[in-house]
Amino acid sequence: MHRPSPIENRLGAELAEARPDLVERYSAELPGARAAVLTRLWRALAHEPLPWVVRRVRGAHGLALRLADGRALHGPHADPFATGAYVTTVHLDSVAYDDPARLTTDLGWPHASGLAAELGHSAASLALSRAGQGAGSREWPAQDWQWEQRVVDGHPFHPNCRSRPGFSVAEQLAYGPEHRPVVPLETVPVPAGDCLLTGDWPEELRDGGRLLIPVHPWQAAHVLKGGGAEPWRAGHPLMSLRTLALPDGPHVKTALSARLTSSVRDISTYSIGAAMALSSFASDLAARTDGLLHVTRTLGAATADSPDLAAVLRESPQAYAAPGERVLPVAALATTSLPESPFWMAEFTRLALTVGLRLLDLGVALEAHGQNLLVVLSATGAPLRLVYRDLADIRLSPARLTRHGITPPDLTGRQVTDDETVLRRKLFGSLVAGALAGTAGSGPALANALATAADRVPGTPDLTALLEDPLPAKALTLMRLSPQLPGDQWAALPNPLTGAR
Repeated sequence: MHRPSPIENRLGAELAEARPDLVERYSAELPGARAAVLTRLWRALAHEPLPWVVRRVRGAHGLALRLADGRALHGPHADPFATGAYVTTVHLDSVAYDDPARLTTDLGWPHASGLAAELGHSAASLALSRAGQGAGSREWPAQDWQWEQRVVDGHPFHPNCRSRPGFSVAEQLAYGPEHRPVVPLETVPVPAGDCLLTGDWPEELRDGGRLLIPVHPWQAAHVLKGGGAEPWRAGHPLMSLRTLALPDGPHVKTALSARLTSSVRDISTYSIGAAMALSSFASDLAARTDGLLHVTRTLGAATADSPDLAAVLRESPQAYAAPGERVLPVAALATTSLPESPFWMAEFTRLALTVGLRLLDLGVALEAHGQNLLVVLSATGAPLRLVYRDLADIRLSPARLTRHGITPPDLTGRQVTDDETVLRRKLFGSLVAGALAGTAGSGPALANALATAADRVPGTPDLTALLEDPLPAKALTLMRLSPQLPGDQWAALPNPLTGAR
């Protein structure tokens, strides 16, 4: 019998105060939520370059991991592209664990206690998310933001898929998109002379010589401590939680200085300054894809010279859907009924690879994971074209751009690199090991889609590397266990077509 963890008990007690009608359902969802997080953790233990794992032995009945301290972990074979919760128990020597937080604590690796707390929060919050969602419907929503609310489980491969430390149960219910709230945004007035502003800033967000910067209510309460915030307009939270769709279409990306999954969600001053240049450049580049890709335009961006007080106004992806079409995040594809054809996934894969590799060849690596990348579907569910949003983490290669006669934008910093490995990791790790794998749901399904689509994608050296080399993916758990190392760390997953490592 599983003993409820302190975080599970705490969230349960808070839920009894906020929504007593959900307590029984929350309790019923806890075992499945633990298994979902444990499955993601086991994937990391099986495939990431963790220095505490010295050997991996694949046998007829499962996988054994030999640890540097002499202990051993035992569990099922780990498909790095599977999205189902197929791991319910892992053994550390002879002790069985069904709780990812307890397993991580007992592994005792450096920084394991912090990760264990996040995993416990992830499982409890995931149970809360599933409890609040209910059965749901697989019919197509009428509004673009409704697609976002259907992604209940969060990141398909990150053990911290629903970790929201710093959020009470009441705040998760009030702000989490899967709970379908309407969130009242606030504004903070700042003298215009103290702000960095790029693009157009609407009159409704001006007050004489001051700019009114939209603020998420969680940020106003916990970071800005009130700070003169006043009510503004209400919006529907999208998958990222900090970005909201206003009723008349524009999306508002707010600063939210909380650690969600792995990252603290503020908005850097650099990204505000680069927003319009990147938006204009990306729109021009998308025109080279023969109509297969659109990039949502940044309308305006402002910051009060602080990553904790900034906002970006962006057009809705819905602008690129014709009557009868639907545009939805790739992460939401698994939540709806699509044509039951073995060729659907291959056709979607062909479309995504054609666009992603075309831009990579030109000199731009998109971070095309299931949240940033959206697909436009016809009335019958056929994938027609793609929409990309949020340019903050793309990578630009001046050498590749120049080779194609394209003038690179005047940018500096981490977004600019000619390193072939960095460029390929950015695209392949997000698009193939992320969006396509999450949609396919397993290694064999992903391999079938890649094999069918590859012959219809224009050949480039990048395509050859994708089809033959190990597949890069962010080592998300290693990164959480190595906070002293800045930047991304990577795992080399077996190529689903060749098994290469």
